[in-house]
Amino acid sequence: MKTFSWRGCFIALAVTVGFTTVTFADHSWGGYHWAREANPFTLKVGDNVSSAWDAYLDEAISDWNASEVLELSKVVGTTRPRQCRATAGRIEVCNERYGNTGWLGIAQIWLDGLHITQATTKLNDTYFTTSTYNKPAWRRLVTCQEIAHDFGLDHQDEVFDNPNLGSCMDYTNNPLGPPSNEHPNSHDFAELIDIYSHFDSTTTAGASLPKAMPPAMGHIDFDTPAQWGQLVRSSRDGRVQLFELDFGRGHRVVTHVFWADPERDRH
Repeated sequence: MKTFSWRGCFIALAVTVGFTTVTFADHSWGGYHWAREANPFTLKVGDNVSSAWDAYLDEAISDWNASEVLELSKVVGTTRPRQCRATAGRIEVCNERYGNTGWLGIAQIWLDGLHITQATTKLNDTYFTTSTYNKPAWRRLVTCQEIAHDFGLDHQDEVFDNPNLGSCMDYTNNPLGPPSNEHPNSHDFAELIDIYSHFDSTTTAGASLPKAMPPAMGHIDFDTPAQWGQLVRSSRDGRVQLFELDFGRGHRVVTHVFWADPERDRH
């Protein structure tokens, strides 16, 4: 895998995106959601993580199951962690040494219109085995946040050096706090109720992929910026980015990226 270039990334950002800091009063991720006909709905989470991550995955699932609208159910994973291939109708969570990619974690969703049809979360052990990030608070924050992206939540705040909001959907340089940013808070659960307040006439959770989905959507690894499509949003410091690869007719793969901090890593 090629080494990620921060210099190239920031040049691209300066050309394509205005640097803005975003604080979300509500934090739906573009209105994206799993189609379902009733609440609460069950969403399977494939366990493709090592023993070093099992407790954090279990904790994140338990945290989000406090929601009124969804029930996450951990099941045996169906993919190799290195590839972390998506499975129709569910989330696959993986960890691996993905290399010096620059990212701590990524969440990716496959869309048919606004409906999520499959999703993945990847946790990069290349960074989580360093002294900066090999800490329970960092593992909890990133696991909790990336899984939540996979069912439609965005960030409450994208400024790393302001006071913590007490939510794993708040970026921070100090997830331990106080207050701790290792778990969801009441605003996250209220937002989930808003996102899933309407019902659909079909179900994508647990369902097969739409017949109209372009085959190419299942044939790309989606593990580097070159495979993520267009950069559509970035925080001021470039550590929070959103990419979109459009396959036409409402079929897209959207990637939320949590970049590591190169300044902290150098020290």
